[in-house]
Amino acid sequence: MPSLLVVDDDPASAPAFRRLFPDVQVTVLPAGKAGDGPDLVARYQPDVVVVDTNVADQPGLELFRRIHRRDPAIPVILTTADGTANATIEAIADGAFDYLSKPLDFDKLRELVGQAIKSRKLVCSPEHSVGGSDQPISSDTLVGSSLAMQDVYKAIGRVAPKKVNVLILGESGTGKELVARAIQQHSPRAADPLLAVNCAAIPEPLLESELFGHEKGAFTGADSQRIGKFEQCSGGTLFLDEVGDMTPLMQSKVLRVLQEGRFERVGGNKTIATDVRTVAATNRNLEQMVAAGQFRADLYYRLNVFSIQLPPLRERTGDIRLLVEHFLALFCRELDRSPCQASPEALDALMRYAWPGNVRELQSVLKRAVLQLGGPVLTLESLPVELLARAAVAPALDIFIDERLQAGSTGLYAEAAAFMDRLLLTKVLRHTGGNQSQAAKILDITRGTLRSKIRELGITIHQAVDVEARLGQPPPGIPASGRHPPSPVAAR
Repeated sequence: MPSLLVVDDDPASAPAFRRLFPDVQVTVLPAGKAGDGPDLVARYQPDVVVVDTNVADQPGLELFRRIHRRDPAIPVILTTADGTANATIEAIADGAFDYLSKPLDFDKLRELVGQAIKSRKLVCSPEHSVGGSDQPISSDTLVGSSLAMQDVYKAIGRVAPKKVNVLILGESGTGKELVARAIQQHSPRAADPLLAVNCAAIPEPLLESELFGHEKGAFTGADSQRIGKFEQCSGGTLFLDEVGDMTPLMQSKVLRVLQEGRFERVGGNKTIATDVRTVAATNRNLEQMVAAGQFRADLYYRLNVFSIQLPPLRERTGDIRLLVEHFLALFCRELDRSPCQASPEALDALMRYAWPGNVRELQSVLKRAVLQLGGPVLTLESLPVELLARAAVAPALDIFIDERLQAGSTGLYAEAAAFMDRLLLTKVLRHTGGNQSQAAKILDITRGTLRSKIRELGITIHQAVDVEARLGQPPPGIPASGRHPPSPVAAR
C-alpha cells in the first residue's frame, strides 16, 4: 500500500488528505511538526511527502532540502499560502516534485500525488535505483500566484540550473527581462555578470559594436578599443531583448558565436573565445518570421532550446491585487512616502481594466498615482480618467445582464447587443452634438444605417443625453461629481 507523509501543523490536514483517496488505498502519515519529518521519512520510507512551507517550527524549504538530501528519490510536493516566485523557483530548481499554492486544488493535488506514487515506484525499481525565503522588495521581483505564473516559475526552476539557451516569449510589458534575471539568479552563473542588450533600440552598426566590440580605428569615430558584451560577460549571461528585430546580417553573426563560442571584434582579426549563456526575448512570432524568410531558422533553433511563454496581464487578473500591493510598497519606499494601500473601489477599477500595456502599464499608472496621493489611500481620483472609462464598461454590462437574468430573459443575446448599441450610439451622438453625418463617419456606417438604428432603438437627440445619463452611470465608487467619467462605450 503506498504511503503519504503529510507535514502540516494544521490538525485538519491529515483527515482532509485521507478523504482525497476514497477509491485508492493510501496510508496517510501525519507529522505535526517539521522537525519530525526527517525521522518519519527514515522510519516509514513514504512514497510521497507533502510539506506545508509555513509549518511554524522550521521553514518548509529547509525541511524539503533535508528530506531530499536523505533520500533524493522521494517525491516532495510543497504547498504554501504564499506562492512567491523565489520560493517556487528555488523549490523546483532544488528538485521538488511540484509546488502548489493554497487554497489547494484538490483534483490537481490528487493527480500529483498519483503521479508521484508512480514516479516513486519507477525510481525504486532495481533498474532505476537512485543513490542516496522571500527576497527584499525590489523592482526586479516577479510577482504573481496565478496558475499561469506558477507555470512560469516552475519553468524557470527547471531550466535555470542547466547550461542551455532560453527563449522568452510574450507581449511587451509582461516582464521578460525579469524572467531573464530570475534565470541568471538561480543558475550556477549567479555570481557572474548579466548584461542586457535591446536589439530593437540600437542601429545595426552600433549593435555590432555593442555585442562584439571594435578595435581602434575600425570606423570613423572609433578612437579607442571597445570591449563588447559577448566578451564582457564571458562566464555569465547575455540577455538579448527584442531579438526578432535583428537584421539578417546581425542574425548570422550572432549565430556564429552561439555555434562556435568565438568571434572577432569589428575591425580586428584576432579570434576571441567566450563562454556566454544566452537568454533571448521577443514579442514577435519567430515561427512565422522563419516561415516568411525574415528570421534564420538555424538561429531560431539555437535560441529556442527551451522556451518560456509569459501570459499577458489580462489573462491573470487574479495577480493584479498582488502586483498593486507590491508596486505601492515599492514606490512608497522609493518616493519616500508613508506606506499606502488601494481603496476597494480603486482596486476594483484596476482589476476591471484590460491592461493592453501589461505589467509595465500597471507599474506606470501606480507610480503616477503614488505621486498624486494626498494621504495613505490610493483612491479613484488618483487614477487616469481614460482607465476609469474603459474599466466602467464591465460593471455597466454586468449590471444589465444580472437584471435581465433575474427577470427571466429568454433573448439575452439580442438584448445585450441592443444595450451596447444604445450605449455606443448615444455616446457618439453626444460627442458630435447630434450631427448624424459626423456620427456616421465616426462609426464607419452610412447615414441611412445610423438613422435606421436610431429609429430601431427609439433614440432621439434629446433622449440620447438622458439615456447616457441613465445607462452610462459609473459603477459604485466612481464619483458622479467633480468630473464626468466618459461613457463605458469608449472601451468598445
